[in-house]
Amino acid sequence: MFRNQYDTDVTTWSPAGRLFQVEYAMEAVKQGSAAVGLRSRTHVALATVNKAASTLSSHQRKVFKVDDHVGVAIAGLTADGRVLSRYLRNECINHNFVYEAPLPVGRLVVRLADKAQVCTQRSWKRPYGVGLLVAGLDESGAHLYYNCPSGNYFEYQAFAIGSRSQAAKTYLERRFEAFDKCSPEELIKDALIAIKETLQGETLTSSICTVAIVGVGEPFHIIDQQTIQEMIDTIEAREESPYYERTIEIQDGRNPDAAPMEI
Repeated sequence: MFRNQYDTDVTTWSPAGRLFQVEYAMEAVKQGSAAVGLRSRTHVALATVNKAASTLSSHQRKVFKVDDHVGVAIAGLTADGRVLSRYLRNECINHNFVYEAPLPVGRLVVRLADKAQVCTQRSWKRPYGVGLLVAGLDESGAHLYYNCPSGNYFEYQAFAIGSRSQAAKTYLERRFEAFDKCSPEELIKDALIAIKETLQGETLTSSICTVAIVGVGEPFHIIDQQTIQEMIDTIEAREESPYYERTIEIQDGRNPDAAPMEI
C-alpha cells in the first residue's frame, strides 16, 4: 500500500469507494503475531504466538481474560488490544452489577464492534489497529467471534489472524468438521498444530506460545507452560510415527492404497 491523496483522513472516500485508513488498520492486523481460535460444542480454545521485539526483551501479552466466561486473543497493535480488552472488562462488570448475570457473548461483541465503527466515522479519531478473537460461553453455548478494525464482526467455528495465518487457516479448513465433538485436550492440540503451521519451520515450544480455554464447568484461564510443553512433545512424537502420514491422507479423503490413475 502506498500513500495517496485519499488516505489523509479516515472519513475521506476514494473514487473506488474505499476508506484507506481502515484498510491500513486491517493491514496492521496481518502484520501482527498469529492468533488462532477453535470452538467445539462445549469449549473454545485460543492460542497465540509470543514473539519478543529483541532477544533482550520479554514478549507482550496477547491473551486477556475479560470475565470468567469470556477471553480474547489479539493480533496487531498490542496497546490498542489492551485498551479494548479493558473496555470489554468494564462492560462485563457493569452488566453483572446491574443484572447480576454474566453478559451474553454476542451482545458484548456487538458493543465492541460499535466502538470500533465509531473510529471509522470521526475525522479526529483513527481505527483501532488490532483484531480480536473473542472466545466465550453463555446460555446458548460456546462462541468464537472475530472483531475487525472496520467494525465488522463474524462468528466462526475456527479462525486464524495475524502473520502467516493462511497456513493455519488451511489446516483448520481441513479439520473443522471434527472440532464440534472434540474434547478440550484435542481442541488444544489442534490449536497448537495450527500455531505451528504459522511458524514455517521454526520450532514450537511452550515459551513462544500462549494457550487459553473456556467451556462448560471451566472458567477462562491460561494453561501453564509445563502442560503445553507436554502436549507439544506428544504432537511431535505422533508426527514422527510412520502411521501419521497415512492417517492424514485418509482424513483428507485420499486412499493411500489406491492404484495411480492411468492417463
